[in-house]
Amino acid sequence: MKKFSRILIANRGEIALRILRACRELGIESVIVHSTADSGAGYLDLADRTVCIGEGPSQQSYLDISRIISAAEIEDVDAIHPGYGFLAENVQFAEICESCGIEFIGPGVEAIRLLGDKGRARELAKQEGVPCVPGSVGILDNEDEALDVAQEIGYPVIVKAVAGGGGRGMRVAHNNISLQNGYAQAKAEGEAAFGNPDVYLERYVDKPRHVEIQILADNHGEVVHLGERDCSLQRRHQKLIEESPSPGLPPDVRDAMGDAAKRLVKAAGYTNAGTVEFIVDRDFNFYFIEVNTRIQVEHPVTEMVTGIDLIKEQIRLARGEPLGMTQDDIQVKGVAIECRINAENPEDDFRPCPGTIEKFRAPGGFGVRLDSHVYSGYTVPPNYDSMIAKLIVYQETREEAISCMKRCLDEFTIEGISTTIPLAKDIFKHLNFVAGKVNTGFIEEYFLG
Repeated sequence: MKKFSRILIANRGEIALRILRACRELGIESVIVHSTADSGAGYLDLADRTVCIGEGPSQQSYLDISRIISAAEIEDVDAIHPGYGFLAENVQFAEICESCGIEFIGPGVEAIRLLGDKGRARELAKQEGVPCVPGSVGILDNEDEALDVAQEIGYPVIVKAVAGGGGRGMRVAHNNISLQNGYAQAKAEGEAAFGNPDVYLERYVDKPRHVEIQILADNHGEVVHLGERDCSLQRRHQKLIEESPSPGLPPDVRDAMGDAAKRLVKAAGYTNAGTVEFIVDRDFNFYFIEVNTRIQVEHPVTEMVTGIDLIKEQIRLARGEPLGMTQDDIQVKGVAIECRINAENPEDDFRPCPGTIEKFRAPGGFGVRLDSHVYSGYTVPPNYDSMIAKLIVYQETREEAISCMKRCLDEFTIEGISTTIPLAKDIFKHLNFVAGKVNTGFIEEYFLG
């Protein structure tokens, strides 16, 4: 079993602070790398060591593998935690960590390579009997092949970049002309955003629910799932509100999804934490989408309903420790809901709103958790994702959780920049949301029409 004395955190913001706190509680020193844009971030004061690795743009700092590895070697760290985003699912980064004798806190290189390719992941899912949306067999070679597949499975269809994520590299098509345009656009966006132009095609399931299964796996062959999260409240395929358990999901469907997720990751030789994502149609048929080979933004809702610290588990699993729990040990209790607070203006097409926060008053109370790195006087830089906080509530029932969240959103004060708090308030008052009648088109249908 490996021993970690010092971990480098290759990320920023609330997830860097989240990992730092877990390291402190485990008695492990933390080294946080940062850009010049984040030099004044308050969480840096809590780290044992900090290293500036470059300018504000991500390509010159958080995405610069050589600078991060140099910092890791200079600071003599045992492991690197990538958080989410940036290099968290970059197989080259994981390979370099391995070659340098630095533990990558995440799955192994081969699992990232296999499951990070959505085409190969779909094929493995099919082999393991995991339901998949009808679509192309592997990567599309050309536009004509895309048209042939669409004619076979029927419109509407969706073209997806194999390396896509966060809603990028995806185009919905309802006929041949829109498919031809969408094919070219998805390839171009995949190349620009991920350095990979390969795409595949699936039948488009209109307004499904987006439900994902959290898994943990050790390097001794044991896998457990920690229940599901409903992430249906999205705009442009980017999540805004997540909750666990998924409202109204039949128990037999929940169990079947959990078993399918475990089969898939076990077949891939997966270790550490990960998420298997599904869409669920109106008849509760579920279909595999992808595997996120990292910790998720919305991991706190799972932590709240299971009582399991996922970041600490990641670190323990990376050290080679066995899971220490069986599936029967996992008990999901109560309801947790997370609301992402973004520095954006929903009334102006979600335009990012960087700037200085003049007043920041956090909500609190029983069952309330706020994961954030910002404060009064903090300047939100323009270089990164616009999420500045995650508000999580935990209560015994969904009705109580919604009531608690509404109260917290009323208390939450952020002045000086625009945020998504007003939109969140409206969503939590909507009768269909309160009734659990949600799908991935909910926000577009009721708030962006």
